[in-house]
Amino acid sequence: CANLAALEQAKQIHAHIIKSGFDSDVLIGNALIDLYTKCGSVEYAWQVFNKMPKRDVISWNAMIFGYIYHGHGEEALRFFWLMYQEGLNPNRFTFSSVIKACTIQFALEQGKQIHALIIKSGLELDVLVAGSLVDMYAK
Repeated sequence: CANLAALEQAKQIHAHIIKSGFDSDVLIGNALIDLYTKCGSVEYAWQVFNKMPKRDVISWNAMIFGYIYHGHGEEALRFFWLMYQEGLNPNRFTFSSVIKACTIQFALEQGKQIHALIIKSGLELDVLVAGSLVDMYAK
């Protein structure tokens, strides 16, 4: 994205979606979150996320990844714990992303807590998750 021009286009697309009445669709919301974070605006992504009537694990993953992508590891970790408190089951993408946030933030203790959740979920042997764990413990 050429951030400013792309962000303006994203806003126009979003406005068209609202006018068309598709703004409450979870798939559309997830796509908008992804679009806004890739255009450099985690703030607009958050606004979309916050207004979504229903969110799924992909919605949460998109926000977590967006925060990590823009160097906000602490916010990504906060979002992960909120997701967990809401009772959503993290998937392999959630865990690999949030472990990356622990690595960025040098949050080894939180990483160990998340590692325990990974074991509990049975994803410790997943290649994507295991690679993130190796990276975290190596640093």
